[in-house]
Amino acid sequence: MTTERVRWGILGAGNIARTFVGDLVAQGLEVAAVASRDARRAAEFAAELSIPTSYGSYEALVADPGVDVIYIATPQAFHAEQALLAIDGGKPVLVEKSFTNDAPEAERVVAAARAKGVFAMEAMWTRFLPTADAIGDVLERGSIGELVSVSSSHFQNLDVAPTSRHGNPELGGGVMADLGVYGVSFASRYLGEPTSMLVDGEASELGVDLSASVLLRHGAGRTSATLTRMDAPGSNRAAVVGSDGWIDIDSVFYASTSFTVYDGGRGQRELLRFDKPQHVGRGMQFQALEVERCLSAGELESPRMPLDESIAIMRTLDQVRARIAAARSSSVSR
Repeated sequence: MTTERVRWGILGAGNIARTFVGDLVAQGLEVAAVASRDARRAAEFAAELSIPTSYGSYEALVADPGVDVIYIATPQAFHAEQALLAIDGGKPVLVEKSFTNDAPEAERVVAAARAKGVFAMEAMWTRFLPTADAIGDVLERGSIGELVSVSSSHFQNLDVAPTSRHGNPELGGGVMADLGVYGVSFASRYLGEPTSMLVDGEASELGVDLSASVLLRHGAGRTSATLTRMDAPGSNRAAVVGSDGWIDIDSVFYASTSFTVYDGGRGQRELLRFDKPQHVGRGMQFQALEVERCLSAGELESPRMPLDESIAIMRTLDQVRARIAAARSSSVSR
């Protein structure tokens, strides 16, 4: 790095970028520039959030010597193209989840980053929250025994019209890319890549997955379940089950939240209550702090969100979506 202080560039000027920048600034991190294909939108975004520089092209952001690392905050359909642009320019990248549109794209991004010797990471921000750290501590202590199962539900009432980001296949819309990825990544973190799956779900006439019920086997008798849909609200809770107890994770399970650890004995007594942590912002700054730590240490990927795992997660999403699409095609042809 050319300076001790890492200077962030923001590629994309939408809502997720706004949240990310707000959290970084609240944490005292530096945001140096923002880019959008619409120069006016970039300028308005920069003025709103007091970012010194704005650009009307992504190429200009990548070429800026005053930017040390780039956060890609566009829809999934464009992640690979833009990550490759940044990597080719020698810029480290934090790529919003889902990492790419599909697994082959993820493999190309990872191969490019490794060939170029450039840092890359998927922005699965929930992994870096204090809640996630506390759950990890419970598991490391063996408080619930050997892990056997993970479950989660993620429901939101979103606009799924064909013209919306969530309902438009050209923008990478779909419940697995936007919501289900949290549950799949959650299971992957604790149980690894699945060995088999059972899937049910619904897809729109355009082939966009709208809901999914996903049961995964992870080997050694361990399983995970992910329930998700984007046309209805829900409790959005999760559980991690072990041979000697379990962890109930309160709503919203993928954000900064509380949880309770229970003994699995006959009394099923409460062992630990972890209250919702207090910190500035939503919590997206913690992934940025991990990126900055990796850059300072000269690491090309984070051990907390390995690139090979991001590829494996994309493989799982691809398989789930393919099965939902096949089921819809079969039902339509009857």
